[in-house]
Amino acid sequence: MDPIFLSRLQFSLTSMFHYLYPPLSIGLGLMLVIIEGIYLKTKNPLYKEMAKFWAGVFSLTFALGVATGLVQVFGFGTNWAGYSRYVGDVFGSALGAEGVFAFFLESGFLGIMLFGWNRVSAKMHYFATCMVALGAHFSSIWIVVANSWMQTPAGNTVVGEGSHAKAVITDFWQMVFNPSFLDRISHVVLGCWLAGSFLVLSISAYYYLRKKHLAFAKESLRIGLVISSVILVLQLASGHSSARGVAFHQPEKLAAMEGLYQTQSNAPLSIIGWIDTETQTLKGLKIPSALSYFIYGEADRTVTGLDSVPIDERPPVQIVYQSFHIMIWMWCLMALTVLLGFIFWKTDTLLHSKWTLRVMIASVAFPQIANQVGWVTAEVGRQPWIVYKLLRTSDGISRNLVGAEVAWSITMLFLIYTLLAVLFFYLLDRKIKHGPVAEEAKAFEAAEVYRKPTI
Repeated sequence: MDPIFLSRLQFSLTSMFHYLYPPLSIGLGLMLVIIEGIYLKTKNPLYKEMAKFWAGVFSLTFALGVATGLVQVFGFGTNWAGYSRYVGDVFGSALGAEGVFAFFLESGFLGIMLFGWNRVSAKMHYFATCMVALGAHFSSIWIVVANSWMQTPAGNTVVGEGSHAKAVITDFWQMVFNPSFLDRISHVVLGCWLAGSFLVLSISAYYYLRKKHLAFAKESLRIGLVISSVILVLQLASGHSSARGVAFHQPEKLAAMEGLYQTQSNAPLSIIGWIDTETQTLKGLKIPSALSYFIYGEADRTVTGLDSVPIDERPPVQIVYQSFHIMIWMWCLMALTVLLGFIFWKTDTLLHSKWTLRVMIASVAFPQIANQVGWVTAEVGRQPWIVYKLLRTSDGISRNLVGAEVAWSITMLFLIYTLLAVLFFYLLDRKIKHGPVAEEAKAFEAAEVYRKPTI
């Protein structure tokens, strides 16, 4: 058993499981700021109950995010000692900042947000909610700083040779604002916002389908639809900017994303297809010249193909291509879901369209899938480098690792994470079935009071 492959598999599994929860925390943080802001403006108690309910869901995602994130930190030392030694100076700054500016800010105000409704003023409580949301966003910023530096290193120099080589920061802010950071942080945060807004849509649609808590569901659905539609437009622009940045800084990754083996002008844009690795061709539907135009604004511009990259520096094309296109198709499904939701909501027929409601309930998976395969595209597309053009993945592994031991740890982590997932879904299911049942919410349900505030 290859310890390098198993270590990569272990870290990918723990990272992907962990990444189910922070996007929900970040996205729900945005929704809480908006909903509680509406409550402060309108003094409508329905929005207070909405904020309480979604804060409870937020607390579940926050707890699971913390628990699963700790495992990754240990993984740096147990399986990736060479990598940790190489990037310690860089990652120490970024991860230290994440702990000081993000985790403590978020956790420090979390108690006030969850339990301070009747203990502090409404404005103080809203301030605490904003700080929790800001802390969640700060966390994503510093994690993306570290990861973006791995994609496009800047602001550093390499000292030492061989196994003693390491990256040392020469310009902290150049390291932070490395060439891919702004594109990547915008893309990541927008993906997190989509995860939160679609969770709101999904649970609201569930209440519609069950004909329960309709006043709550109607307002949550309306806010979720508006926010999701705006974010989807922004994500489209962010994706285009990110692709252009990849073309400039990591051309082999773009070539793998599009299955482009031959460097050529009038390069086609692939819609759907399959990579034939033996003949090194892409079989599928393509739009002629569209890739050149989208990247450079000119249809006859040349796009670098994999034939310009040494064989031992090419990423696994099939994985990168398929994951990238799954991400795009998930965006299309999200856009279609929001469009259908608006149509039926505006015509006031959503309550009677069970198939639309079922699609909206299932749509909670769309941004999660998109976030997962987006990270697969970014990380696998960087291979064989763990730090692009500076450190190969094979050189970042811990010495004397035994494949059987790594396999055993994967088995144990899989079992533990399965139990955590079961616990999370059990508690979330209980929270959803319990619903917003405070006296104010009951009064609104009984009286069928409904007032539309201005967002």
